[in-house]
Amino acid sequence: MTQLTGEVIKMRSQKRMVVIGALAALGLAVTSATSTMAASVPNVPMAKSLGKGEGALNLIVWAGYAENGSNDKTVDWVNPFTKATGCKVNAKTAGTSDEMVSLMKTGGYDGVSASGDGSLRMIYGGQVAPVNTALVPNYKTISSFLKNQKWNSVNGTMYGVPHGWGANVLAYNSAKVKTPTSWSAVFDANSPYKGKITAYDSPIYIADAAMYLMSTQPKLGIKNPYSLDKTQLAAAVSLLKVQKKNIGEYWSDYTKSVQSFESSNTLLGSSWQVIANTINGGGKVKISSTVPKEGATGWSDTWMISAKAKHPNCMYQWMNWITSPKVNAQVAEYFGEAPSQTLSCPQTADKNFCTTYHATDAAYAKKIWYWTTPTQDCLDGRGKICTDYAAWTQAWTSVKG
Repeated sequence: MTQLTGEVIKMRSQKRMVVIGALAALGLAVTSATSTMAASVPNVPMAKSLGKGEGALNLIVWAGYAENGSNDKTVDWVNPFTKATGCKVNAKTAGTSDEMVSLMKTGGYDGVSASGDGSLRMIYGGQVAPVNTALVPNYKTISSFLKNQKWNSVNGTMYGVPHGWGANVLAYNSAKVKTPTSWSAVFDANSPYKGKITAYDSPIYIADAAMYLMSTQPKLGIKNPYSLDKTQLAAAVSLLKVQKKNIGEYWSDYTKSVQSFESSNTLLGSSWQVIANTINGGGKVKISSTVPKEGATGWSDTWMISAKAKHPNCMYQWMNWITSPKVNAQVAEYFGEAPSQTLSCPQTADKNFCTTYHATDAAYAKKIWYWTTPTQDCLDGRGKICTDYAAWTQAWTSVKG
């Protein structure tokens, strides 16, 4: 595993932690999502045809999604895009989804690489326009299981083009842990790995507990791990408090997770595939990963076009470029996630990359509950009886003590 990959993991770690942490800090995400999702979708027109590129493109991106060679001379898909289209890219890196939403409200940007916690807020807030996928040729060969999902579409209309995705896997030291088939390995009060279990340090980890309860306590009636009423949230919190007695370390910094596994202070717990790859690359211990029978939580990012885009033609060209086989392969390998483009796999430098990340495995993808911001308006259709992210943050504080 190269140093470059380590830096990319850091980007992923920083991205996800600040996204999650900022939600509760100001309550902005919760308030916005709860109020907008109860309303109808604004009538924002969809492009019917494309013209000549406008010569410029202003983007809001996650770190690692619009590389121009400035961080690594060998990593550049922005300048080739400009050469091919004449659209000069100006990319602003955002630290949180709240920041992305706020920046999109200014109308000064043409597009954004949105995560699931921000996409619906921008759709219902009228900041983004529906995408005419017929104008994005490469959309045809994007994995079907990423299309028309709750985080990127409304009533069958796509509001973006899928970019990349991944699962929060159960990683384990294969020399010391028998291959786990269930998340009970980390949630069972009598786990034989007491003191050697790790868990992600964030309120969003409550969804992992809720997902486990969907299978083990079906009478709770949990249909979506991000939509919990007060009783269901209490059950998840209760499980997490039991688990805490067996936790050796909560992690948010990937470097600590790597070190903990390498020193055998941690033997198993929630992780990311790219972290497992880094540990294996170091050669100190052998880490395997799996998605247990209950499934897993995860993420999927989407390129969305601003409702006020000043350079819509360039944005459409970018959405097609970034999901082209070669470029999507470059981005996925650099960032450490599965590409959305099914034709990217033959283009990866590591010929086992797509197998490792289950890139075109629909059955694997179906096991994932993609990360979504909890709101009072239940995602499972029960109405406004669910707990929001502010409640989850308070609950997580009680778990950690």
